[in-house]
Amino acid sequence: MGLEQNIMAEMKDAMKSKNEAVLRSLRAIKAAIIIAKTAEGANGELKEADEVKLLQKLVKQRKDSLDIFEKQNRPDLAEKEKEEIAVIEKFLPQQLSESELEQIIARIIAETGASGAGDMGKVMGVASKELSGQADGKAISTVVKRLLG
Repeated sequence: MGLEQNIMAEMKDAMKSKNEAVLRSLRAIKAAIIIAKTAEGANGELKEADEVKLLQKLVKQRKDSLDIFEKQNRPDLAEKEKEEIAVIEKFLPQQLSESELEQIIARIIAETGASGAGDMGKVMGVASKELSGQADGKAISTVVKRLLG
């Protein structure tokens, strides 16, 4: 079953149980899917890789907002962002642990022959493609910097 069908089924359950936090999150995902499907050149369909990117984008937006709300001492708004992040992450593939990420990036560094910080772009390109959906770009970048630095 595709992402959109999963979202619709979850929305029905959330409506029945009157779970506002889950329903709000699912509606945001559904709106993003509709926007992506109707975008110019989208053909009205989303590939699985595009769905994962879309969900990662939604999580990143909420994490950025969460960071801002915490800095501004707004726990009420921060809590809503945390709830939405938890719901959206249920639809993402399992994320790699820090140690798994380090092992994979160390292998990529060895394969590309990278030796210093100047080769970061080369490593990031390969790592981002290979780890798409399994780790966010910020985590990948942090590990690459640490291993090359």
